[in-house]
Amino acid sequence: MITIRRADERGLSNLGWLDSRHTFSFSEYYDPKHMGFQTLRVINDDRVSPASGFGTHPHKDMEILSYVLEGALEHKDSTGTGSVIRPGDVQRMTAGTGVTHSEWNHSKTDAVHFLQIWILPDRKGLAPGYEQKRFEPEEFRNRLRLVASNDGRENSLTVHQDAALYVTKLSGGKGVVHGLATGRHAWVQVARGSVELNGVELDGGDGAAVTEEARLELVATSEAEVLLFDLV
Repeated sequence: MITIRRADERGLSNLGWLDSRHTFSFSEYYDPKHMGFQTLRVINDDRVSPASGFGTHPHKDMEILSYVLEGALEHKDSTGTGSVIRPGDVQRMTAGTGVTHSEWNHSKTDAVHFLQIWILPDRKGLAPGYEQKRFEPEEFRNRLRLVASNDGRENSLTVHQDAALYVTKLSGGKGVVHGLATGRHAWVQVARGSVELNGVELDGGDGAAVTEEARLELVATSEAEVLLFDLV
């Protein structure tokens, strides 16, 4: 079964410097029908104006992934970590017992566009932690590249949950297949472009919850960038 969450159905926050679309309930946007999917709690599609960003704020007991589509995102946190995240980089922050951080557009001239993703951890009270990896463009091209997993396999980031995140960048007409084990679920998020998921059309910003499907086939109807979450 495939349940579609269309881009224009998402929650919206527009603060002038921030244009954010919420796939699931977040902050002042609340929809009891969309509180997350399995252990996936948040997907925010954020665009931040130049020289603007999120000031220092706290998190606790959450695995937070940042995936940059365009521009550069500057990160600083209370563990002493600081970095700039660009397209091809994926960052994981374990909030655990508590962490504060800021996220700022690194550029004074160009907007930054990124996905902020929250996954519920497999247990509370983890030590705060940070990890960032770089993936080259060819690693995503017309294949599913594992970028986060519970055991760090295939040089992926490690998340403290039985979850796997794959990314693909598909040329028009190209496709990939993912097998879904019995009892597992998937969320497909189209970052940009258009694809067909088992024959169902999805456009940029659309998401899809997948249950009781053994085989997922993604075929691009235009250049497309897609995130696929394999979840318990």
